[in-house]
Amino acid sequence: MASGTAGRARRARRRVRVVHPAAARTRSAEDWWWDRLAPSGSGYHLLQSDSMLLVLPGPGPARPRAQRRAARRAQRLRSPGSRAAEAKPRTAPAPTPLQEPDPGWGDRVPLEILLQIFGLLVAADGPIPFLGRAARVCRRWNEAASQPALWHTLTLSPPLAGRPAKSGAKAEKKLLSSLEWLMPNRFSQLQRLTLIHWKSQLHPVLKLVSESCPRLSFLKLSDCHGVTPDALIMLAKACPQLHSLDIQHSMVESTAVVSFLEEAGPRMQKLWLTYNSQTTAILGALLGSCCPQLQVLEVLRLLNLMWLPKPSGRAMTPGPGFPSLEELCLASSTCNFVSNEVLGRLLHGSPHLRLLDLRGCARITPAGLHDLPCQELEQLHLGLYGMSDRLTLAKEGSPLLTQKWCHSLRELDLSGQGFSEKDLEQALAAFSGTPGGSHLALCSLNLRGTRVTPGTVSSVISSCPGLRYLNLESCRCLPRGLKRAYRGPEEVQWCLEQLLTSLPSPS
Repeated sequence: MASGTAGRARRARRRVRVVHPAAARTRSAEDWWWDRLAPSGSGYHLLQSDSMLLVLPGPGPARPRAQRRAARRAQRLRSPGSRAAEAKPRTAPAPTPLQEPDPGWGDRVPLEILLQIFGLLVAADGPIPFLGRAARVCRRWNEAASQPALWHTLTLSPPLAGRPAKSGAKAEKKLLSSLEWLMPNRFSQLQRLTLIHWKSQLHPVLKLVSESCPRLSFLKLSDCHGVTPDALIMLAKACPQLHSLDIQHSMVESTAVVSFLEEAGPRMQKLWLTYNSQTTAILGALLGSCCPQLQVLEVLRLLNLMWLPKPSGRAMTPGPGFPSLEELCLASSTCNFVSNEVLGRLLHGSPHLRLLDLRGCARITPAGLHDLPCQELEQLHLGLYGMSDRLTLAKEGSPLLTQKWCHSLRELDLSGQGFSEKDLEQALAAFSGTPGGSHLALCSLNLRGTRVTPGTVSSVISSCPGLRYLNLESCRCLPRGLKRAYRGPEEVQWCLEQLLTSLPSPS
C-alpha cells in the first residue's frame, strides 16, 4: 500500500516538473505593452520598429494574436507528459489569410512632418549627403527629400581634390553629368551656392546655375579657375536676386568682376575680394557709384602682394560712394600702403558704417579716421601685429578716436600702436566721461604691446562694467603677472583687484 502511494506521489511531481513555462505565462510582454499603451477602442495602435515603439492614430493592421496563441498551443501539445498531449487531439482551426507586409512607420508619418524634420537636419548639416541617403529609405522619404525647398543652400566640390590634373578633370566631368539632372529637378529654389576646387568645368557649372536657379542670392567661388566675363554676366542677368559675391582665393579677371558689377551693381550688398595687381580697376569701378547699396566690402590681401594704389592721372570727381555700407575690411597680417586718402575716397559717403577693420594699415592716422563721416562706429580694429618695430608710429592722436566714438564703440583694438602713456590715458579717459560715469557699450579692448599704465587700465575697467575681453600682453608699463589676456567678467574683475593692490597709496 505504501509503495503504491509513493509511486503516485512521484508521478505527480514528474507531471509538475514537465509543465512548459509558456503554459504558465498567461500574457507576454508584447501583449502587456499593447494593452497598456494602445488599448482596444482607444483609436490608436502600437507599431514596433527596430529600436522604438510608436503609438500611431488609427486602427492599424490586424494583430497576429491568434497566430501567437496557436503557436503556444502547438508547443504545449508537443511537450512530453503534458495533459494536452494525452488529451484527444482537436480539429485544427481554419488557416487565417496571409496579411500584406507592413511597409513600416516611415510611410505613416505625414509629409508635412517629414519636411519639418528634414528641414532641421538640413539647416544643421546641409542637404548633402543626408537628403541623398534619405531618398533611398522608402517612397515617402524620397518624396520628402525631393522637395526643392530643402535644397536652398549647397556646397559643391569635385572629389579627388589635390590629385593629378587628369584625375581632377575626370572627377569634375563626372559630377557635371550628375548636375545636369540635379539642377532642374532639385536646385530650382537654390539660394546660396559655394563652389570649391573647380578648375576645368567651372563655366558649364555656372551656365547650369544661370539656367536652373533663378532665386540665387549668394555665390562663393573658392580656389576656382577659369571665371570668364561671359559667365558672370550670364549669372547677373539670369539671377535677379543675386546680391552677394565672394571670389576670395579664386583666379578671376578684373574685367569679369567689373562687367559683373556694371550689370548687377545696383543690387549688390556684399562683396569679398582678394587683392591683386588688378584690384585697382575693381576699386575704381566701385568708386564710380556702381554699387550704391553695398553694405559689406572686404578686400583680403595676400602675404606676397603689396597694396600700392595707383594715383589717377587727372582729378576725378568723387562719386556718391556707398551710402549703405556697414562693414569695411582692409586688414592684412603685414604692412600695406592704404593711406588716409584712399580710405577717405572709399568712405566719404558711408555715414552708417559700423565695422572698420584696418589691421596692418600703418599709414592710417587718427586724424584721417576722425574726418570720416560715420558717427556710430561699433568696431574699430587698428592693430599692428609684428611690425611696429620697423615703423615710425604716431605717438599722439588717440583721443581723437575715443572722443568721437566713445558712445558707440563695442570693440577697440589698438595693439602695437606707439601712442605715449599720457596720450593713452587721455584717450581711455573718454569712456569714464560719459553721462552717468559708466560706459556699458565697450565689451572688448585690445591694448597688447602698448604703453598703457596700471592707473589707466584700472580706470577703464571701473568705468566699463560690460567689459568681457581685455588683452594686456607685452604691456611694458604693467607689473609682472598681469601681462596677459583676460576673458570673462570674473577675470577682468580679478585684474582690477590686482591693479588696485599694486598701485601706490596716496600720501
